[in-house]
Amino acid sequence: MKGTFVTFEGCEGSGKSTQLKLLAQKLDEAGADYILTREPGGSAIAERIREIILDGKNTAMCDECEALLYAAARVQHLKEVVIPALDAGKLVICDRYVDSSLAYQGYARGLGQEYVASINSFALNEYPPDLTLFLNISPEAAFARKHGADENDRMEQLGAEFHQRVYEGYLSLAKKYPRIRLVDCSGSKYETSQNIWRILANEGVVGASR
Repeated sequence: MKGTFVTFEGCEGSGKSTQLKLLAQKLDEAGADYILTREPGGSAIAERIREIILDGKNTAMCDECEALLYAAARVQHLKEVVIPALDAGKLVICDRYVDSSLAYQGYARGLGQEYVASINSFALNEYPPDLTLFLNISPEAAFARKHGADENDRMEQLGAEFHQRVYEGYLSLAKKYPRIRLVDCSGSKYETSQNIWRILANEGVVGASR
């Protein structure tokens, strides 16, 4: 029995970590058989690649190298973590997945979504998400909420114009892929959490009451 693959996406500071923590609490209370993982990372080798990608000192990294490193970490993570969990019938909740590469490297970096899709063909063609939740908050509002960018995070340091392009990239993906649902984040973190649970319930991923 194949499990269900749900991915979470959002711009920097959108509140994914908070919402995933709240969701995990609800899933634990419901007795769900799930795993919570992340990209880049989620397995030992992929976590090492994550360190290279996000290291604020690696400013010389070219865009193509960045995209390929994300794709490499993704394949390793799929093979070691995601695929075995899905094959075991589990619910897999992943913090970022291939849509991040399409929005960040394909759209915002200007590499083109065809190029990024080609180097992520295994993920896109063999293991697409069943459902993707995009935390819909603008970069300006997100960074204001987290009081600015993290100086040690290379991606967060890329500037307002770059992150606005990322946001626009995500919105274009949401129009292209029906599996992507926009989550209203205008309320409190608990209201956003309820919005997420409501979407998951409507899609049959979780029960309706929470």
